[in-house]
Amino acid sequence: MESKPKEVEEVETFSDDGEDHPKRGGWITFPFVTGSMLCLSIAGGGWGSNLIVFLITKFNVKSISATQITNIIFGTNNLLPIVGAFIADSFLGSFSVVVIFSFLSLLGMTMLTLIATMHSLRPSSCPPGSLTCEGPSNFQYSVLYGALALASLGLGGTSFTIATMGADQFKNPKDQGVFFNWYFMALYVANLISSTAIIYVEDNVGWGLGFGICFIANAIGILVFLLGKRFYRLVKPMGSPFMSIARVLVASIWKMKISLATSRDSDYFYADEVFADNTVPTKAFRFLNRAALKTEEDKQFDGSYEKTWKLCTVKEVEDLKTLIKIMPLWSTGIFLSITIAVSGSLVVLQALSMDRHLGPDFTIPAGSFPVFNLLATAISIFIVDRFILHKLRPLQRVGIGHVINIVGLVGSALLERRRLGVVRAHNLTNQPGTVVPMSALWLVAPMSLMGIGEAFQFPGQVALYYEEFPKPLKSTSTAMMSLLIGIGFYLSTAITHLVKQTTGWLPNNINQGRLDNVFWMSAVIGVVNFVYYLICAKFFKYQNQNV
Repeated sequence: MESKPKEVEEVETFSDDGEDHPKRGGWITFPFVTGSMLCLSIAGGGWGSNLIVFLITKFNVKSISATQITNIIFGTNNLLPIVGAFIADSFLGSFSVVVIFSFLSLLGMTMLTLIATMHSLRPSSCPPGSLTCEGPSNFQYSVLYGALALASLGLGGTSFTIATMGADQFKNPKDQGVFFNWYFMALYVANLISSTAIIYVEDNVGWGLGFGICFIANAIGILVFLLGKRFYRLVKPMGSPFMSIARVLVASIWKMKISLATSRDSDYFYADEVFADNTVPTKAFRFLNRAALKTEEDKQFDGSYEKTWKLCTVKEVEDLKTLIKIMPLWSTGIFLSITIAVSGSLVVLQALSMDRHLGPDFTIPAGSFPVFNLLATAISIFIVDRFILHKLRPLQRVGIGHVINIVGLVGSALLERRRLGVVRAHNLTNQPGTVVPMSALWLVAPMSLMGIGEAFQFPGQVALYYEEFPKPLKSTSTAMMSLLIGIGFYLSTAITHLVKQTTGWLPNNINQGRLDNVFWMSAVIGVVNFVYYLICAKFFKYQNQNV
């Protein structure tokens, strides 16, 4: 008899608009969430994977400049998920963010399709190898950058947010784990489709049709997502964990003149968390403790204390300290991402200059070569998960990834030296646009090594951050990966510009340059970064001993 009122009370806590509705969510939402993500990812990959080739062949952008523009776009794609997650957590919720940003993506795809089909929106075509190509006008650049900005906003704003919303449909952690497995499987399928079929259409049929397919995929993704609205469990914005970090920093700066010399544990603000976590202020980064130090100014009218921008709990302060302690290890991923970004963009330039025939009638699109890296990563993740994962701790996995990445960069340098030897042997140094008689399939070996390295280090970092981050910040662990990749792409653009300005290694005709030296430089950066990583790992102590 006592359970009946309890059931009634429990049902009444759900609202009619889908907020935690008891009949919403679950596996019925899976085809809508995953299907929309599949279509949106195909659209995003369709324009992103072949962007370097589009800029060079249709916009007459110089090759090195094309790699820099592409790396900036890819960096933005990886930074925007954090913005999307912040807006979803703090203001609008995941559903609204996905809808808004997917429509922005659709606008971007519309503009790219128009650019590819309307001659007035791009410069006149240029014969391969010509040194007197007409460059884009300011207006054409403005339209292009506007289209790329909208498409990038759409891709970055939906990628992680839609994954979070999909996980919110399940309350059982096991179901959430199964969802993420299928989610990433669908993501790999989408990348495979966009990096092969759509790129083939763009290179061999027409860019207008290729971008048009991306537009259609984007529109279908929006439609599928909206069709599932009546089944979704919509979670109210609960506030971003980044706000807690900001509050601690603001409060500690506000109270920077207050002395901590005579403070006792009882002088700090715990709220109710002291009973659950037994957290007391530690001496590490002691200046942050001021954020939790109670003062007369913090006292409310009734004599109590509440969390504000001038007063935080001890738990919030200690959570930020834990985050700071892991930052040195996190920063090693930025330098690793720099080397991956530099090599990844240069591989497309190498492929454009080499023999890409596979048999007498088929030519592999240059933009499709990163697929080999993707396949190596996917296969390696499966092997590591099945046979190696239980034997290695996260730090060991990341370290192995660093080493394999360095070996891959060395392989790229040796391969480029061989390519330049063939160029000189056939007197092709001053003949831009001429195909070097060397199979581009040689690029597969170092790219596969880089992919294997990524299979060790990126999942290893996610596992480490998820287990070591404080509980309120665990949802940001994947966002932190996205952040370091984005910063790595931006810094790779700066390094490419610096090398171009100070050396002769990166001319627009790579047959006159020394790409091998760029790969050697990246390998040296990788070695120095690995030494830095070993130092950070030596002094790092696991908070969670079960990792």
